[in-house]
Amino acid sequence: MKIAIIDYGAGNIQSVLFALERLGFEGIVTNDRNTIKKADKVIFPGVGEASSAMKMLMNSGLDVLIPTLKQPVLGICLGMQLMCKHSEEGNTNGLGIFDVNVVKFSQEVKVPQMGWNTVFDLKSQLFTGIKENEFMYLVHSYYAPLSENTIATTNYELEYSTALQRDNFFGVQFHPEKSGVFGEQILKNFLNL
Repeated sequence: MKIAIIDYGAGNIQSVLFALERLGFEGIVTNDRNTIKKADKVIFPGVGEASSAMKMLMNSGLDVLIPTLKQPVLGICLGMQLMCKHSEEGNTNGLGIFDVNVVKFSQEVKVPQMGWNTVFDLKSQLFTGIKENEFMYLVHSYYAPLSENTIATTNYELEYSTALQRDNFFGVQFHPEKSGVFGEQILKNFLNL
């Protein structure tokens, strides 16, 4: 299986590679459009800032390519947020795959939300073998509100989308590569789609 991990200058790619290796798979880190187009699965990871990450995608033409992909695509953290329509972070237009605007948590709570939190209201084959209210690892200051694309929810100040899905596109706000056995199960489920 060819697994392309999109390289657009955002962090956390190494831990995604290690997680895949633990599961017995090998990923190719690339920003080559042809390699991404021909991959069986595409992972769109990210730790970083939305506007600079979006500029990197635009510079390599990946902003045009990603929404046209037909194989399963998994956005992680910033990757998921960039798949949305817009982000308050840097007033950034996203890829528009999910019709959702990403907003910042209020000053009423500690930002970023960092650490373990539960995921519930699970609605996708991505969560096969995962029970309601399992803990996943999150680090983020911005969130995607609940929408028709929500397939999992987390509560931090309010309930928000911790996972989204539209057709072959999946996004998770948490880091499956850092969420232990349950995170690895989600990666495995994605690779088996």
